[in-house]
Amino acid sequence: MKSITIKGSQRESVGKVSTKALRNAGKVPCVLYGGEKPLHFSADELSFKKLVYTPNAYTAVIELDGGEKLKAVLQDIQFHPVTDKIMHIDFYQLFDDKAVTMNIPVRLEGNSPGVRNGGRLLFRKRKLSIKALPDLLPDFITIDISKLRIGGTIAVETLLSDDFSILHPDSTAVVQVKASRNAIEDEEDEETEEGAESAEAEGAEAPAAESAE
Repeated sequence: MKSITIKGSQRESVGKVSTKALRNAGKVPCVLYGGEKPLHFSADELSFKKLVYTPNAYTAVIELDGGEKLKAVLQDIQFHPVTDKIMHIDFYQLFDDKAVTMNIPVRLEGNSPGVRNGGRLLFRKRKLSIKALPDLLPDFITIDISKLRIGGTIAVETLLSDDFSILHPDSTAVVQVKASRNAIEDEEDEETEEGAESAEAEGAEAPAAESAE
């Protein structure tokens, strides 16, 4: 998974006065959990733009003033109720040998024949909760819908991988195609029926030919 570098400064004081001064200076107070003890630091609000305002999933590399670099994942974020400015962020430290849970976006590829025939595409799960070692976290999960017909469903059980665990029941629907008033029968189904009718007709003619002989 791709990472975003956040350059931060460790905080010695974490009181309300210090926190307010940071925000007035355009910085965001943050806490990194998961280590021996919580680490308080701050960083410029603009440095979180690519990490927060995106549909993609990223891990973070927190680079402190002394040169120390810590891998982390965004755990919680607080916004101002009126201005939507970032007020506070909690991070969780990553370790190479310790699995972590993240919400990973789902991407659809291909054209659904069910949708072409008038069905409604229902994207039930745009993100899936995944548990994996940091190096095995996927950037996104791709689902091919090129064979998804009217009435069809792609569930979690078809997306299982040895690299990660999906923290949803296997039967959870991720994407579906439902029938609509304007929907018509799928072309493949029509072709199959036509083929079956032809085969029956040919089968009926064969005995007649044998009798003629």
